[in-house]
Amino acid sequence: MIPDYQSLMLPLLKFVNDQREFSVHECIDFLAKTFNLSEEELNEWLPSKRQKIFYNRVYWAKAHLKMAGVLENTKRGFFKITERGIKLLTEKPEQINVKHLMSKFADYSDMIGGFRKDKKESGNSTPIEPDIQINKTPEELIESGYLNIRQSLEQELLAKLKTVHPSFFEKIVVELLVKMGYGGSIQDAGRAIGKSGDEGIDGIIKEDKLGLDVIYIQAKRWQGGVGRPEVQKFVGALAGQRAKKGVFITTSYFTKDAIEFATQMEAKIILIDGELLSSLMIDYNLGVSVQNIYEIKKIDSDYFEEE
Repeated sequence: MIPDYQSLMLPLLKFVNDQREFSVHECIDFLAKTFNLSEEELNEWLPSKRQKIFYNRVYWAKAHLKMAGVLENTKRGFFKITERGIKLLTEKPEQINVKHLMSKFADYSDMIGGFRKDKKESGNSTPIEPDIQINKTPEELIESGYLNIRQSLEQELLAKLKTVHPSFFEKIVVELLVKMGYGGSIQDAGRAIGKSGDEGIDGIIKEDKLGLDVIYIQAKRWQGGVGRPEVQKFVGALAGQRAKKGVFITTSYFTKDAIEFATQMEAKIILIDGELLSSLMIDYNLGVSVQNIYEIKKIDSDYFEEE
């Protein structure tokens, strides 16, 4: 299991105790071996896929130790232990975490906790106590909150899709496919969807803007799971058209038998259930609007490089 960032503080500080300069990558390698992390664990990403979880936690362990003054940067990408850090280790602490650092260093406590005016005693200020039991890094907290909001939105969007008129559902499918780069124009796609009379096929849409190939579509709101018979009927319709590609879209879900059957076919069959459909609509900004945008910034190291 990947250790939380506070559990990394003590072994990290011990590792750099010989006072030479260290790089973050050296520390990552050492800590990965110390905690016996597997390749799979080392390659786990944050939900945004912008940073690996373990690297992020090592970064924040180092950041807190630096804020506490027990580590200091020496040059770009390198750091070393300070006299304060050496002294801290001579006390042989059983663990080093945010709570311990706050109890040892007033400047760190002030930095982490901040100050507020005490409403009961005018003129006095007391530190705001952070939730020091939280072991997630700031990025993890942000992305966890984002995922919760997104999952709630997906559920709300799916519930809405199940209530719309069939013709409007076809319109949604058209717009989504065009936003994803299929179907040429809205006009082309709109003429294609819902115009096929073949059993098991609701429409034909261009795979690209030039129409070098076509994709056959089945788009239905469904009650209950979509089983193998329905997918098999769609595959049969594709075979009748000598088609090689098809997309089956539903607001419901596909049974295990249906999924296994689709994967065994020579023709390429893509199954899009309600959960994936709502997720794609969010990804391609269809039926949703942006409520807030938060920018997360970091130091531009190149700016501070002296010529």
